[in-house]
Amino acid sequence: MGKKRKQFSRGGNRQASSNSKALSAETSSNSPTLFSFGDPEPVLGGNWGDYLGTFLEPSGDYYVPPVSQSGLANLLGANAHHGTIPYFKRNRLRQWFKASNTLKPECLANAGFDHSVFGHAYFKKIYNRFNHILRLQHLPALNMRRMREKDRFCMLRPTSEPIVFAPGEVIQLKEYDPTQQIYGRPQYLGGVQSVLLNEDSTLFRRKYYNNGAHMGYIFYTTDSRLSEEDEKAIKEKIQGSKGVGNFRSMYLNIPDGKEKGVQIIPVGDIATKDEFERIKNLTRNDVLSMWRIQPALAGVMPENSGGFGDIEKISRAYYENEVLPMQDVFMQLNEWLPKGKRIGFDKPEFT
Repeated sequence: MGKKRKQFSRGGNRQASSNSKALSAETSSNSPTLFSFGDPEPVLGGNWGDYLGTFLEPSGDYYVPPVSQSGLANLLGANAHHGTIPYFKRNRLRQWFKASNTLKPECLANAGFDHSVFGHAYFKKIYNRFNHILRLQHLPALNMRRMREKDRFCMLRPTSEPIVFAPGEVIQLKEYDPTQQIYGRPQYLGGVQSVLLNEDSTLFRRKYYNNGAHMGYIFYTTDSRLSEEDEKAIKEKIQGSKGVGNFRSMYLNIPDGKEKGVQIIPVGDIATKDEFERIKNLTRNDVLSMWRIQPALAGVMPENSGGFGDIEKISRAYYENEVLPMQDVFMQLNEWLPKGKRIGFDKPEFT
């Protein structure tokens, strides 16, 4: 102990290792142990959104979307509100659409759904024998890809070659994406983590209930009057609380037993059972915010007696702030349509 240990200055990890060894040698076994864990985590780096980009598919002649299209489609099933709000937006878009032979209402509704979920929508021009546009047909955005040639698209098929359309045959309507100009980008990407957290909390709670044997405590007994048969019976009752018998109460009587002869010692934080509702509420609010929709329009039950306010005023505000801009997106189709084939929307009575 009289000699000083040689300190290495060649690299921080070796220096820290040497210091820790010297500290452990000089401290006795009765001294408290102090340690830290976890390196600083970058907040702005390592996000999956940092890797967004558009590149040519190696074995094809089309560009790969910056975000997995099948992933966005599967994400609809992760959360109740995230999965139903696109349908609500689709219905509001279709509600005031003027009937037209150029574009069927269901084609407009499906394209509106694609535009909300994927950030882009596609229409195929159907021509008559005189090479004039007769009508527009919706193309599912999930499998649509922009080809190397400008203004040319193809549709992927699972078991055969893609369907390649002629230049100018397909109309693309897309959201603006500052990172690339080939595909659109959905507006809700910033709230995807909240959608997944909501799903994770639900799955965790399902496993919690299915498991049933929730050992969040220690069943501690010190009473000498508790026989081996009684211990065996208690053990069987606790084991039987799994599955169908979960959350049942148990009655225990020890004649002339000692005070605190049987104790329930919590192991985990009992308050964590309330975190489920808190997480669900917080993530639900994030989902509604990322879709910019009022809770009254999303089927959310109010938590106070006052409710959410006047539903007619809420609907009017939603129409002006969300429905009209979405209608303007599809009104761009008139740039490709002749004068007698253009589409339009009616105005609601409350305007």
